[in-house]
Amino acid sequence: MPKDGFSIDMTCEGCSNAVARVLHKLRGVQFEIDLPSTKMSIESEHNVDILLETLKKTGKNASYLG
Repeated sequence: MPKDGFSIDMTCEGCSNAVARVLHKLRGVQFEIDLPSTKMSIESEHNVDILLETLKKTGKNASYLG
């Protein structure tokens, strides 16, 4: 599965938990969140647009890093 990097506005553990909740709803997604750097990596068969759309459901700004 391809691994993609994202930046998302997370300021606390509640933010990272919200991100984890929405990503768990997608099937076939593995991810790592680095809260201090506000970055994360996602390994998934889903395309980047679907992942960004899912991340934005948290109400946080998210951007694709590559």
